[in-house]
Amino acid sequence: MKTFFQIIRRYIYPYRSYVVLNLVFNLFGVIFSLLSLILIGPFLRVLFGDAAITSAPGSLEFTRQSIEQNFNYLLSQLIEKQGPHTALIVVSVIAIALFFLKTANIYFANFFMAPVRNGVVRDLRNQIYSKIIELPLSYYSREKKGDIMSRLTQDVQEVEWSVMASLEKFFRDPLNILIFLIGMFIMSPTLTLIVLLILPISAFLIGTVGRNLRKISSRSQNQMGMLMSMVEETLSGLRIIKAFNAQEQSEKNFQKENQIFTRIMNAITRHRDLASPLSEFLGSLVVVGLMAFGGNLVLQGQGALSAASFIAYIAVFSQLLIPAKSVSTAYYHLNKGLASIDRINQVLQSENPMHEEPNPLEINSFNDKIELNNVSFSYENTVVINDVSLTIHKGETIAFVGQSGSGKSTLVDLMARFYDVGNGEILIDGKNVRKVNTKALRNLMGIVPQDPVLFNDTILSNIAFGSVPDAALAETAAKVAHAWEFIIQMEEGLDSHLGDRGSTLSGGQRQRICLARAIYRNPPILILDEATSSLDSESENYVQASLQDLMKNRTTIIIAHRLSSIQNADRIYVIKEGQVAEKGTHSELMNLNGEYRYLFELQNHGIQ
Repeated sequence: MKTFFQIIRRYIYPYRSYVVLNLVFNLFGVIFSLLSLILIGPFLRVLFGDAAITSAPGSLEFTRQSIEQNFNYLLSQLIEKQGPHTALIVVSVIAIALFFLKTANIYFANFFMAPVRNGVVRDLRNQIYSKIIELPLSYYSREKKGDIMSRLTQDVQEVEWSVMASLEKFFRDPLNILIFLIGMFIMSPTLTLIVLLILPISAFLIGTVGRNLRKISSRSQNQMGMLMSMVEETLSGLRIIKAFNAQEQSEKNFQKENQIFTRIMNAITRHRDLASPLSEFLGSLVVVGLMAFGGNLVLQGQGALSAASFIAYIAVFSQLLIPAKSVSTAYYHLNKGLASIDRINQVLQSENPMHEEPNPLEINSFNDKIELNNVSFSYENTVVINDVSLTIHKGETIAFVGQSGSGKSTLVDLMARFYDVGNGEILIDGKNVRKVNTKALRNLMGIVPQDPVLFNDTILSNIAFGSVPDAALAETAAKVAHAWEFIIQMEEGLDSHLGDRGSTLSGGQRQRICLARAIYRNPPILILDEATSSLDSESENYVQASLQDLMKNRTTIIIAHRLSSIQNADRIYVIKEGQVAEKGTHSELMNLNGEYRYLFELQNHGIQ
């Protein structure tokens, strides 16, 4: 129940005005429903000619005897003056009016509940997406993307279907039960006390059966996350799956996990489906017991209940069973949905270790140098960068080379503060990047990645990504990046949609759009992360020409595999096992006959 109250406090409270209106209309709906059922007694008495003639009204008290005497007096006056046929019509019209008021209030209660249900689901999606963007890259190296997607889609949908639907019933049905119990107590305190003794026993039995549903539901949502991860991996690696004829193996793996999910869902469905028949059976036992006990009181003339009033009492009690059954079913659904809330909270409550300073330093330009002083970084228990110190002056072109996994990209990620250093410090113009406004820091940098990342949007939106779109600036950036010649050939030019991950373009074209994006920002620091390593020769020539234009009058940091592309760099750092193994110009490093010369000759001549 702790999670239940947290949901109300955290997610429902902002919509409290709608909740209050929902409760008010539900209250009136229940009152009119109760009054319409109580009219069954007078209706039957008029129908069977058993209406007692009451010559005087009673005192105005909130008791069954007072209410019944006053209503009988009004009914008697109506029968005496207009006759039983007219009285029957009047009672029927009153009943219709009460039923109309009941249904109208129920509609308005649901009308004001809709913004609560849909608003909470919207807020959850917004919060999860905001958290996804906020969390550092290191979080996603541990988590599966498919599982995160499952929490944003399946778990949030489960909250809408289970938790919000259950909360709606918890707002409405306990109120129904309370009002009906008050009405029943007024009609017959003796029978109502028996009901109050039996109902808690029924609630205990239902609660016992549904106790494990939340745990099982958590397993089902985790398994759905596994399935979503497998689908995401399959879509990303479909070319490899087909190339290695691994379709059958992939299908078997998916079918195995899907069968596990099916078994879990069978258990959940069986637990959930037990709620309705169990509550219905227990309710039937209570009804039969009341009919036997109450009928005996009527036959013996005890309990101050007439036959018509007893029938009305049973009718009221039968309506009490509907919300009672609804609450029991809602309890099952709530437990199922709370498992999804737990999974959502695991994401929302994940701590971001990269904290922004309360009053961060502002930095709007790059004027001097970038310094790495004794920088170390570890990922979990693996040392990636070990005591690296270097300086990059404004206007220099610096290159990092080395074997895969040596730590080249990690060094650049630390400069852009995608990760925080473990030891040491990184300074930009003498300011520690951990104390600088992160947004301002990254505004100084333009990154061109090895794998071009484009979004399913227009070319203009992709070039101006993160900035205010300006067609004229985008055109200029595209021309500098040698991308304008293919953009103008497209039917809608800059407004052309690129498809998923820029699938409508070739590799070289995608890379040139990424270059145009970097040019559009016009950053003083340019980071080229193996920007041409995956291109064919023709595309590489286009991109290299673009890069030469882009690097003019900028500080450039290049991560390179192809050493032929960095021979003109002002300084080259050879990174090996997270440390600077060598540094110098191309000619200086070649003269050392060390790691750099080995890599250079390996690429250009091969090993004899």
